[in-house]
Parts: sequence; structure tokens; C-alpha cells
Amino acid sequence: MNEKISELKQWIGQADAVMVGAGAGLSTAAGFVYSGERFERYFSDFGKKYGFRDMYSGGFYPFPAPEEFWAFFSRNIWINRYMDAPKPTYRDLFRLVGEKDYFVLTTNVDHCFQKAGFDKKRLFYTQGDYGLFQCSKPCCKKTWDNEDAVRRMLLAQGFTIGERNELMLPEGKAPSMRVPTELLPKCPNCGRPLTLNLRSDDTFVEDGGWEEAAAGYEAWAAAHRGGKVLYLELGVGYNTPGIIKYNFWQQAYQNKEALYACLNMEESPVPDELKSRTLMISGDCSQVIRECLPL
Repeated sequence: MNEKISELKQWIGQADAVMVGAGAGLSTAAGFVYSGERFERYFSDFGKKYGFRDMYSGGFYPFPAPEEFWAFFSRNIWINRYMDAPKPTYRDLFRLVGEKDYFVLTTNVDHCFQKAGFDKKRLFYTQGDYGLFQCSKPCCKKTWDNEDAVRRMLLAQGFTIGERNELMLPEGKAPSMRVPTELLPKCPNCGRPLTLNLRSDDTFVEDGGWEEAAAGYEAWAAAHRGGKVLYLELGVGYNTPGIIKYNFWQQAYQNKEALYACLNMEESPVPDELKSRTLMISGDCSQVIRECLPL
């Protein structure tokens, strides 16, 4: 492991440019865990009533009323988008690559890169943003910031919000599992219910910001088809491998000077054609990134 970390540090140092590809495993390493203590702290009432034991499963539960749906999702959005990640993983990553010519391609929707200092113009959130609403039956290619609306839902459930956006509940108080009907978000354009701007089906809205980020990614990739480019893949699984993993394999293969590094909890196969230019590190992304930092 130490030899691999030393090699990764060398690769980053020698690279002319770094393309970062980040999946859910990176946010998990940063402490955005969807089960266990975090689930019990914020969702034990929903777990007890409906039987699911993690936030991911709860996101697919057919709640009987929109007031309950938004009680669940307002908490989910807040702790995984507006609260800071428990660990400094993203800030450490910025320290590691922030001085390089970098670009970030990610399937994560939690806004952690921007909060850590990464340049918005060098980010492409392909799958949406927990911080945006869109029309549930898109009447237009617009999205709306949801922080104020989500905050009102949380306050109505009995929560308080601290200085660092920490979500808290007064001692001895049980939160409401419903939000008032008047707080249900509606499209300002057509009046239909709003939903989250997440790519789950063909109703996903690619708004002007998404299109600008996509164009930025395409321009960066086109400008770096040659040269010493490091494709640094972090916590990417096989839910949507075509967005980052297979994409990185193809770009690294086409550029004979490029290198491909993959950090994940478990090693995954890599094409034979890339093995001589591949570094696989299995372990905690947070720990590996921290150990790559200069002393």
C-alpha cells in the first residue's frame, strides 16, 4: 500500500493535467453514510413506522401522502447537501489537485466539491443536484434553488438549524413526520408539484447550468487528448459505469501518455490494454488521499 501511495503521489506530481472522476464511494468515505448512526439520528421515526433501515431504501418508499414524502426528503436533502461532510476528504482532495490543471466529472449530487473550494467552472454534476427543484412533469428547462423551501419544511417539523447548518432537535422532542400542506413545493411556471432535480428517468431537466457544465467538460476533454493526463477515479461503482469508469478507460487508452488510477474499497478489473498504465489502490479513499498530501 505504501508503495502504491508513493507511486500515486509521483503520478499526480508529474501530470500536466488531472481529470477527477468521483462516485458515491468518495462521499461515503467523507462520512455521508446512509445507514447506521446517521440514519438513526435523523430517521429513526420513519424506520420504526415503515421498516426501512437506510436513507437509500427510504428514498424509494411509496409514502401515502406528499406531506410525509417531503418530511422525509427535506431531512435527507439537508443532511446530505447543506450540512458539511463529517470528514475533510473533499478539502484534502482539493489540496492534492487544486493547483493542477484539473476537471471534475461526478455522479454525486451532494455539492461537496464546490463547498471544498473546487472551481464551479471545472465541475460537471452529470446526475443533478440535491439543492435544486424541477417540475415533476417538466413544463420548461428550468430548475430552482431549494434551500429556503427545505429549511421551512424542517422548522415546521420541529427541528432547529445551527450556525454550521447542523440539523438539531430539542431534547425530549419528537419531530413531526409531515410538513404542512401549504409548504408542498409547486412549479412557479405551471403549478404542478416540484420534485428533485435528479436523473432517475427521462423527466430529468438538463437546465442551462447543466448544459454549460457539459460543454465545459467536453471542451476540457478535447483540449487534453494528448499529454501527461492522469485519470483519477475515486469511489466509482457499476451503477452507471459508462459515465466515468468506461469513459476514463477509453480516454486513457486513446492517449498513450495518459495514466489511469483507481481508488476504491475493492479492486475491479481493468482492460489488458491499460494494465501497464494503471494503478489500482483498494482501501478507504479518505485515508489514501490524506496520505498523498505533502507533510
